[in-house]
Amino acid sequence: MGRVEDAEKKALLMFLEAQRASVLAIVDGLDLEALTTAVLPSGWTPLGLVEHLGYAERHWFQEIATGSTSPLAWPDDDHAPLTTPRPPSVVFAFYRAQCERSNAVLASTPLSAPVRVRHPGWLGDEVTDLRRIVLHMIEETARHAGHLDVVRELIDGKTGLGPR
Repeated sequence: MGRVEDAEKKALLMFLEAQRASVLAIVDGLDLEALTTAVLPSGWTPLGLVEHLGYAERHWFQEIATGSTSPLAWPDDDHAPLTTPRPPSVVFAFYRAQCERSNAVLASTPLSAPVRVRHPGWLGDEVTDLRRIVLHMIEETARHAGHLDVVRELIDGKTGLGPR
């Protein structure tokens, strides 16, 4: 890899890490009830959304980018509609582990590497290499950080949470 690609990877990772840190900072300090209670009519919980982001990291960087995933400690169908039966410690450990695995894929794979498995649906036409996977994950993580930010304000009035 050349210096240009290294610089681009560093920049992309910086933005992705900032969004991941925002997600964790926004939910930091919430008790079990707040983490597991749906605030909005759609029914998702803050903890369920963090678990969803772990699944997204796993899906894009492992399943799509490399063509293989590490086994889950629970049934793969156990993550329906953005809620979770798992305790916060398990969900946060899962999210952090998936982010670490994603970072390892990013470190060892050229940004131009084509995906190994096509994502189903229209997004599969758009996300065709590792660069686009990283860009998609920045977008998805930022979008969900915004959702969490609004819910946090509804829970306890706190706003502007995130890394400084």
